[in-house]
This record gives sequence, structure tokens and C-alpha cells, in this order.
Amino acid sequence: MKAAVVEAVVDRVEDGDKEKKKRRPRNRRPKQNPSTSVSCSSVNELHGEASPECLGNGTMENHVTTSLKQHHIGMSPPYEQGLTKASNLAFSSLPTMHIVESLDVQSPENQRLLPSDFGGKMFAKSCPEPAACGGSPGILTNKGSSPQRFEGYSQRKYFPPHWSMEDVNDALEKGDAFKALFRVNAHNRVEAYCKIDGVPTDVLIGGLAEQNRAVEGDIVAIKIDPLPLWTRMKGSAGACKSSAPVEDLNLNLEDTAVGYNCNGKAKVDEDCEYDSRTSYLLSERGSCSEESTYLRDSTHSEPIGQSCCDHAAGKYQLASDSSQAGSSSEQNVVKTPVERMCAIISSFPSKRPTGRVVAIIERSKRRDAVIGFLNVKKWISYREFCRKDMKKNKSLSYSDHEYIQMTPTDPRFPKMVVLVRNLPDAIKKRLENGDETIEKELFSARVDEWGEESLAPQALILHAFGHGTEVQPHIEAILFENAINSSEFSPESLSCLPRLPWEVPREEFQTRKDLRNLCIFTIDPSTATDLDDALSVENFFNGISRVGIHIADASYFVLPDTPLDEEAQSRSTSVYMTHRKIPMLPSLLSENIGSLNPGAERLSFSIFLDLNNAGDVVDRWIGRTVIRSCCKLSYEHAQDIIDGKFNSESFDTFKDGCPQIHGQFEWSDVIRSVKNLSEVSKTLKERRFSDGALQLDNSKVVILFDEYGDPYDSLFSERKESNSLVEEFMLLANITAAEVISRAFPDSALLRRHPEPNMRKLKEFEAFCSKHGLELDTSSSGRFHQSLERIREKLKDDSVLFNILMNYATKPMQLATYFCSGELKHKENDWGHYGLAVPLYTHFTSPLRRYPDIVVHRTLAAAIEAEELYLEHQRLLNNLNRGDKFKMRCFTGVHFDKDAAESRESQEALLAAAMKHRVPNTELLTDVAAHCNVRKLASRYVKDACDKLHIWSLLKKKEILLSEARVMGLGPRFMSIYIQKLAVERRINYDEVEGLMVEWLDATSTLVLSLGTDRRTFRRGSPGKWRALEDAALIVSPYDLQTEPSPAGKSSNEPSSNGCSLNSEVEPMVFPLTVRLLSTIPVVLHAVGGDDGPVDIGARLYMSSYLC
Repeated sequence: MKAAVVEAVVDRVEDGDKEKKKRRPRNRRPKQNPSTSVSCSSVNELHGEASPECLGNGTMENHVTTSLKQHHIGMSPPYEQGLTKASNLAFSSLPTMHIVESLDVQSPENQRLLPSDFGGKMFAKSCPEPAACGGSPGILTNKGSSPQRFEGYSQRKYFPPHWSMEDVNDALEKGDAFKALFRVNAHNRVEAYCKIDGVPTDVLIGGLAEQNRAVEGDIVAIKIDPLPLWTRMKGSAGACKSSAPVEDLNLNLEDTAVGYNCNGKAKVDEDCEYDSRTSYLLSERGSCSEESTYLRDSTHSEPIGQSCCDHAAGKYQLASDSSQAGSSSEQNVVKTPVERMCAIISSFPSKRPTGRVVAIIERSKRRDAVIGFLNVKKWISYREFCRKDMKKNKSLSYSDHEYIQMTPTDPRFPKMVVLVRNLPDAIKKRLENGDETIEKELFSARVDEWGEESLAPQALILHAFGHGTEVQPHIEAILFENAINSSEFSPESLSCLPRLPWEVPREEFQTRKDLRNLCIFTIDPSTATDLDDALSVENFFNGISRVGIHIADASYFVLPDTPLDEEAQSRSTSVYMTHRKIPMLPSLLSENIGSLNPGAERLSFSIFLDLNNAGDVVDRWIGRTVIRSCCKLSYEHAQDIIDGKFNSESFDTFKDGCPQIHGQFEWSDVIRSVKNLSEVSKTLKERRFSDGALQLDNSKVVILFDEYGDPYDSLFSERKESNSLVEEFMLLANITAAEVISRAFPDSALLRRHPEPNMRKLKEFEAFCSKHGLELDTSSSGRFHQSLERIREKLKDDSVLFNILMNYATKPMQLATYFCSGELKHKENDWGHYGLAVPLYTHFTSPLRRYPDIVVHRTLAAAIEAEELYLEHQRLLNNLNRGDKFKMRCFTGVHFDKDAAESRESQEALLAAAMKHRVPNTELLTDVAAHCNVRKLASRYVKDACDKLHIWSLLKKKEILLSEARVMGLGPRFMSIYIQKLAVERRINYDEVEGLMVEWLDATSTLVLSLGTDRRTFRRGSPGKWRALEDAALIVSPYDLQTEPSPAGKSSNEPSSNGCSLNSEVEPMVFPLTVRLLSTIPVVLHAVGGDDGPVDIGARLYMSSYLC
């Protein structure tokens, strides 16, 4: 039956494809729109947005003129698509074998048309003459108005109206629409992606009309296109040859994988959450070339959402129809709309879902903090012209329709219109004085209005940060953009903490286990100041090792519903910014009375695990304790102990720079404990991977700063065995805490889940490996890990390539998120953690820097107290001895006594404990989890943006940086390269460069670059703009290599481990240059933007020639 169903669907799809081809017009140039009688100066060919300078008389018709290829997705390199200069250098992602860009962009088959009134009509599809002057996309003016005047809305609607919330809720309930997070391709804003919960691949939203005014981060309602209109999945068999195969991944900005910083606390993140942000500087979304898709006209306005499923379920017989109503088994093939979607995707793995936005359910907070530059020069020139033209008026008043364009630094956001009359007075005054330096300053704005009649949103300026050439204004802008609270803690919050000097209250020794005589120590980064975890180990003669994981008891100080609790919840997480930290808790708590500092008595939450030689937990104890750490070890100290470099009898603590030992312990005790813990951790790690866990190790780039806080160099930081030592025990503690709180409070446990990878991206990575003879099995996390280990062995002589592959392997990983167990009460299969291959996981081990850990501490304390109450009741009821108490533990023990946990006595004890410790209910905890997810993601954005900013600052100081790069994508217009030195990806565009001849050998996927004449040949459909040779390559004379000249003619002898001077170990190549996929080539990196656009890192070829 299944075969028949699939065959029926195939037939229907083929019929649909044939019918679609019949409807396509012949390959001819469309007629000129009669209303467009003047030459168009500039058209944003990619975005389909009109320019205010578009008409020769300084006005623009009340319609939009677009290029034939403007809405074909990802078919051209960025500089042909009208992107800003800095956007051309945006990060790319995982490429395929080679780039083939032989598409005839004038062909109607490869055009994407915008409806003018959504009733079957179309916009003009081309400019009547080649563009004559530059323009800015997204701005409309009425005929006869100036280029810098915004005459309000026209009658034509460029976007369909949004559905009412009543209609949205009704459609969501019926399955006619789906709720999804709207994400934009940073390399190609005309592409967006929506992830529907439960659907294995994201939905492509291609075209500005389909995006319907949604912006990055919005929660939207989308309708799914009918199956025949879905595009080909990238890398699938039989994909359209006209589509460029180099399609960069749509990267999600999510959690970092086991990443640790060298500044501050930020050790392993304990949950192996691998995703697209594993390196300090990550790839932005690249453009994804898809099969040409078309906006539906009036004959194709229906089949979306539920109707799409009807095509599969009813007409295509994927589910029972009226003729099959008697078959109960067939009726159960698909049930929910999500299941129907999954069934279609499973049956057609080569097809990619597409859709359109019909409503914005929740507006992104990013709308309130868009960072960008004001393009004031054109407005100032326009005002000067008007001033000279008006003889009587020396001072001009502002028109209600005068505007200035704002270009966001984030390429995922559209260019916006800022009405001059709404500008702050200080900026207006500077404009009146003709101050063009405004254009070099960073501003924040709020998206104020975006109607159906406007191609560009209106914005209001909120704040000015300073000149873009300086680092500090960028840092302030990054913090503002991500809503990071960097202010001092309020007096009300600080009043919740005890005053110094502080000691552990005597009464705490009565209710806690006293562990001050146990050899306990911390292992952290050398610069860490918030020490929230410590370890201990005891070995017994029966082969059992009792490992103690001791976590700072922050919940003792951060009481529920206090000002300190509210502020900690609002901040949610500490934010690490390369060489600065914004704490979640006041330093008095996070670095002093709450931190497990050596030699000081501290309150802690401890988990003791009895482990046998196989790594099995045979017994455990969880409770509140008092500890005194005997020393603070760095990862380097611990690694030296593991490597046997420490001999307790042959070194002096102060002379050798080793930490001081406190209390009655000696170095021999610490060394023995570290070695024992190392052996146990190896067993746990081996056991974890045998159980199906996945680990994607990446080298991290660490930025070095001088005494003034300026970056001067960078180096790689490799993971050490000591990192794994700590990681294994933190993972085990988090898993243990998750088990206990989910047993005790199945509806109110704050857990953390990690979904399976993005299917589309995983297939792309799998196809990439396969094309290079590398076998990859991604059927499960365990097999994924094992196949990567086999690839590691196969590439043992090419560690650079393997490191690149490991970086790409993180791209398909999805975001790990917090959730309330009650929210997914009937979806326990969705609770699991893919990377760790465990059914339950949470965060327990970092309460000084993560608010969810504090919530888990409170819940765990309530579970322990409820268990004590229940066991005490049972002991009295059954006249048991206290020695039998631990054999009956129903929540914290290794074995779960479900009957005892569900008994009336146990439930009463749980209710009392939950009220005492303020365990939140399902609704409240769901909100807390959602807020923590947003804040955690924002903190990652800040760290990555600051890392990128400091590398930009480093390159700006050095002027250039020479490095070797690996070619990961190749085609006739551009190549994608990976620079191992900085762990970044870049593109080098060489199409339409003066003096550079490009020869693309399609049969062998080989590129040949050579110096040629200045003869220019314009490709049909190209913008006709040629770039200077220096934009694509730095060419030096062999004589210059001996005298070390810099590109500016100055000597560049500054020493650097990265080799910025021209006499470095990186040798230039010569013309003709032959490049193949995976070739190693020399490149030059340089800083881009700052005062004239977003900061970025540019890349060029490094060549040598006597002819230049």
C-alpha cells in the first residue's frame, strides 16, 4: 500500500511539474512597462527594492521596477545583487563540490515575479536602460518629488494584508497555517527560513512579498505551498542544473559547543550542544541557490498549509479519503498537520518545503534595537541645492516627507527610512550645519511602521553611540542591540546580601553535612573569579570510587521573589566579552561569599556518586553541605599533574607559580585526587560515547590583549584532558539532577533538550563528505560520532581539513533550549538531548552565572526535603531504624520507587516542600524557560560579535594579515575559503575584475585565473560594474618580497605569530593560478568597514607578478 501511495504522489508531482512548465512563457525579454519612460538609475536586483534615486529627473514613479533576475534565489554573487560592500564579505557556510553559475538570468524560468496588487498583475520586470547611478533599495517617492522626500504611501499595495489574530488562531487550529520562528539569510536577505516544531527541515520563504514585512526573530504564521511548487533540496539527485550548486547553509545563531573561554569562568558548557556557533567567529548565513520558485497568481492562491496536506493526504492518497474510510489502519497513517508534513517530506526527500508569511504573531524585540548608519550626505547635498534655489529663504523648514536612509549593520534587516522631522534635535542641528561626519557614527533605531503600501519600514532614531572607527561604540551598540543590562546592581538587590565579613552561620552546620575535612579543590580557567564547582574523590577497597561534585549554593542567598532574584532572572546569565564579564549576580556574591574560594568555608550543594570500574553509578547521595576548598587549580595545573610533570617533593609552591594549599592537606593529596579523577573520567567518557553520545571538538581562537586592552595577537587554544576531566563530572551531575527533579515534580521541572539536527543541513554535509570519498553515517548521534572518528583516522595526515570538517559538522546542529516538563507532558520523546544521547538533562552546576541553575537548585532542595518528610513518616509508621532510611529513598536514589512517589503521603510532602521553596508552576516556569532561552542566545551573540570586532581591530592595526586558506567552494564567479588561522570562512569574488581573466572548466571543476588585457566584456544581465584588481588580489613584485614593503608602500616588519609582514612563511602564488576544490592558497586578510559600514573581515588572493 505504501508503495502505491508514493507512486501516486510521484505521478501527481510529475503532472504538476509538467503543467507548470506549460504555463511558463517563452524565453524572451518582457515588454517595457509603459509607465516607466525614464531610465532607472539603480535597481537592487536581489532584493527587488526600488531606489529613491531611480529616475533620471530625480524622482521615482509610484511603482517599483525590478530586474528580471531579482527574485531568483541566490543565483548571483553578493556584489551583483546590490548588497552593501561589507555584506559582500559576509561569512559563507558549507559549500558543495563547485559553483556553476551559467544561469540565464533573463530567462522567465529563472525569474521570480512580484505581484503589484496581488490580483494577477505584475510589477515591471526590468529597467528600460542600464542603471546609471547608485541608489538605495527600499525607498519610494512619488513622481515629481525630490530623491530625499518620502511622499507618503501610494495607492498600490506591495504586500498582502496580514491576517487577523482570530483568523490566525483558527488556521493554526485547523492546520491551515503553522507557527514558526522567522530567520533571515544574512548573505541573501531575500531568503528566509521558518522552523516548525516537529518538522525535520525548515521551510524556505523566498521573496520579499512572501516574507510580508516580517523581520529577523519574529514569530510568524506561515502557509505552506502545494507540493508541486516546492523547490529541490540542495544536493539532491536530479537537481536543476541551472541552480548554482554552491549553496551556503542557513546558520542558526545558537549555543556554543563545549566551548570554553580563556577569560573568566566559561569552562565547558557541560551539555555538548553543538551548533553553528562553535568557533569564536562564525559563519553567517550564506546564500542558498534553490530551484526557481514563483509567486502564485490568483490561480495559485489557495494550496497552502492544510491544503498542502490535502494534496498529500486526500488527492495524493497519503491518508484515507472517502473511498478508504473503512480502513482504520490507513486512517491512522497521518493525524496532525505536522505529521502530514513529515509524511510528505519523508516521501519526497529531494523536495524542500516553501511557503509565505500570512501574519506576524509576535514581533521580535530586535525591532526595537536596530543598529546602523545614517546616509546623510545625499540629504545634505539635496538641502544645499534647495538652499541655493531659494533666493529669499536663508533657512529651510523641514518637510513632513523628507527622509534619510538608514543602513543596518546586520544584513538580515532591510534598509529603513528615517523621517527628518522625527530626528533628535541634536542631529537636526548638526544636519543644518552640514556635518557629514554623522554618516560615520553608529545609531540605534526602532522599526516604527511598515505598511502594505511601503517597500521600506519607517524607523525612529533612539540613541547615538559614536564613531564607527572606534571599538568602544561598537561594543556599546552590541550590548544595546542584544538588550544586555550592563548597569550596576540596584541598591535594593545589594541589600538582599549579607555584609562583609561573612561567615557560615552556625545553624547551617546543624542542617548540612560538614565536608570541611574532605580534600576538595576547584579546576577552572586561570583567570576565573566565580568558582561555582569543586571536586573530590575517595577510593574504596571494593573498587568503588566515590566522586563528590560540589556546587556553590547560590540559592541560599538568592531567595525567591526578592529584588535580587528578580534582577538575576532578568539578566538570566553572565555575559562574557573576550576580556570583560557582565555578571548575572553581584560580585559580592559571585566572586566572594558564594564563590568556592580556596581556604574559605562555603555553602554548597553536593552530589556524591559511587562508581564501579565500568562507570556505573551504584549509589548516590544528594544534599546541602559545608565545604572548604584546599586549592584553586587551573586547567594547566591539572594537565601538568595528569602528564606527570608535578612531583610534590621536587618543587616549591611559590617559586614554581603553583597555587597555595590550604588546611591540613598536602600537594600529594591533591595530585593523587587529580590522577584518580582523571582515570574515572576516562571511563565515563568511553562509556558515554559507547551509549551514543556525540562530541564535536573544535580548536578555539583566543585573542591576546596588551596592558591597555588592545588586541595584539591571536592563538589557538586546544582542549586538554583536564577539560574533559571536569566536563564528565559536570555532565553526570546535571543528568542526576534532571532525573531527581523530573521524578519529584513531573509538571514543574526545568529541563534542557537538544533536538535532532536540521535534516537539510545534515544531508548537505553528508553529500559534501561523500563527494570527497569520506563515508558519513548520520542515522544516529552515536553513529555520527563513530564515523567522524573514522574520518579523523583517515585524515590523520591532513589535520587542517579534519578541523574544517569538524567545524562544518556543527552547522546542522539545532539549538538546545530550556523547557518546562509540564509544557511537554505528553511529548516525552521530545525531552531528550541529541548530543549527549540521554533522555533527561538540565543545568545544575553553574548557579553563579546561570539563572536556570538556581531554579533547579530550589526544585532539588524541595525534592530532598519532601523525601526526608516522607521517609521520616515511613520510619515512624513502620518502626524502622535510621539505618534503613537510605534504602527507601524514592526520589534521590539510583532506583525510582514510583509507587512511593505517587503515594498520598509523598504528594503531601511534595506540596509542602514546593510551597516552602517556591517551586514555580507549569505556566510560570514555561515563561522563565522562554526568557532564559532568549537571554542565553543574546549572550552568545554578544560574545561572537565582540570576538569578531576585536579580530577586526587587530587586522585594522596590522593593515594586512597573510595566511593560508583552504578552498571549500569553487565556481566561475567566486570561491569560498576557510582560514584555519582565524577559524573563519570568507568569499573571494573574481568575476568582472579589471585585468583578470577567468576561465572555468566545468568538466573538471577547475578554475584558472590569469592577468589579461583591460578589455571588458559585459555578461547579459550583469550590472555592468567592474571592480579594481586590488579588490580581488594583492599582487606584489618578487623584488618587493625582499624589501618587505607593505601595501601602502610602508615597511611592515611588525612581528606576529600570525605573520602579518610580507616576509612571512606564507608565499604568494603566481599567474596563471589553477585552483581546484580543497586546494591550499595564500590569502590576505584585512579590516573592512567601521566608518563606512558594518565591520567585517575581507579576503583577497596573495599573488606575485613582474607585470604589476
